[in-house]
Amino acid sequence: MNIENSRDYYGQVLQGSADLKTDACCTVEAPAPEIRSALAHVHPDVRARYYGCGLIAPEAAHGMRILDLGSGSGQDAYLLAQLAGAEGSVVGVDATPEQLAVARGHLDWHAERFGYRNVEFLEGDIEQLDALDLEPASFDLIVSNCVINLVADKAKVFRDAHALLKPGGEFYFSDVYAERRVPEALLSDPVLHGECLSGALYWGDFDRLAREAGFRDPRLVTDRPLAIGDPAVAEKVDGIRFFSATYRLFGLDGLEPACEDYGQAVRYRGTIPGHERALTLDAHHVIEKGRMFAVCGNSWRMLAETRFAEHFEFFGDFSTHYGIFPGCGELMPFSAAPAGEAVSGCC
Repeated sequence: MNIENSRDYYGQVLQGSADLKTDACCTVEAPAPEIRSALAHVHPDVRARYYGCGLIAPEAAHGMRILDLGSGSGQDAYLLAQLAGAEGSVVGVDATPEQLAVARGHLDWHAERFGYRNVEFLEGDIEQLDALDLEPASFDLIVSNCVINLVADKAKVFRDAHALLKPGGEFYFSDVYAERRVPEALLSDPVLHGECLSGALYWGDFDRLAREAGFRDPRLVTDRPLAIGDPAVAEKVDGIRFFSATYRLFGLDGLEPACEDYGQAVRYRGTIPGHERALTLDAHHVIEKGRMFAVCGNSWRMLAETRFAEHFEFFGDFSTHYGIFPGCGELMPFSAAPAGEAVSGCC
C-alpha cells in the first residue's frame, strides 16, 4: 500500500461514495476551553472534512514554527495557527488534492478571521519530505494526526522529522497502533489501509523506529482503544486490538536510553496559557503548579532544554548518579496491557 491508495480512499470518502468503518479517524477526547474557542474560528467546511484520531494541540506553541504532516483539509493547521499567533507560522503538507483544495480555499477567510496570515499548504508525500523546499533544523514543532500509519516507509518519516527539527524541538503526533504486528496478508487490503488499520505499527516496532531515528525516549501522552463497527472489517482483524495514541518525541541528543536518577526536581510556574494548574508532560508526569516534582535526567532535559524551560524552576544537576529512576520501565500504552497486568511507567 502507498500514498496513491490513500488519496483514492479519502477522495472517495470526501465525495460521498465511501464511508469510514471505524472510529480511528475520529477525535473523541473533549478539548479544553481554549481549544474549543479556537476551533470555533475554523471554517465549518474545513471541520466537516477532518479525519484525525487525536487532539493535536501541543502546549506553549506561541511563536513557534510548526510543520503539520498530512494536514488534510487544514483543521489542525488552522487551530495551530491560532496557538502560534502572529509571531509563529504553520506549514501544512498533504498529498490528497481534494483535501488541499479545501484547505487552500479558506486561507483568506482564516486570515481575516485571525487578523493575520501565518499558514501555507504544500502538496507533497510525507515519505519524501526531503524532496520539498524545507530547511533542515528549522521547525520548533512537527505534528501529524493519523497519517504515519498510511505510509510504507515509516522509518524515513521519523528520520526526516528529526532532521527538520531544531535542537530541542518536538514531534507531537497521534496515530493508530496495534498490540501485535498486523499479518502480511492484510497489508494490501485497501479498506483496512484506508481505515488506518493495516498500516498500524506494533507499539514495540514504533518504539524501536523512533529511537533509531534519534528520538531516544518516546513518551506516551494519551491512548484509547479503537471501535470497529463494520462486521466485515472486524472479522478480518479478529484477534488484534488497535489503539489511538498520542506520543511526543523530543529532538534532544543528550537523552539516555533509560530513565536515570540524578536527584533532580522541577517546579512548574503555572505560566502556560490553558495549563495554569498543571502541565501534562506525558501519561506519567502531570506536574502541578508550585509542587516540587522529582524527575529523571531525561524528563529534566525535556523541560530544561526545550520551549518549556521558561515555565519551570530547576533543581539539581548531573553531577551525581543514583542509578535507574524508581519505577522506570517500558512506556507501553495503558490500554494495550494484557488484562490483569500492571503497566510500568517511565519515572
